Amino acid sequence: MTEIKTLHILNKSPEHPRFTRCLTVAGPEDTVLLIENGVLGLVAASASASGKLLALDADLAARGVGNQSGTVETVDYDAMVELTTRAQQVISW
Repeated sequence: MTEIKTLHILNKSPEHPRFTRCLTVAGPEDTVLLIENGVLGLVAASASASGKLLALDADLAARGVGNQSGTVETVDYDAMVELTTRAQQVISW
């Protein structure tokens, strides 16, 4: 099981300043998990994330957003909880 240095849980829309800030501070050893309105920035996040990028599948479906980039791994709630146990640190944005 791979340990994550920092899990960034991003629920802000792309227009929110914290969306950009999160992607700026997340490093290559980090994982960014897009949830809630954060999934609306899937394409933007795919282009600028330096670490691993994930999206919560239920929030993608609830907002009618597909995995447009095709490169982002989707996770369910159980996997989201499991990610938090693997992270040395969790930051919610």
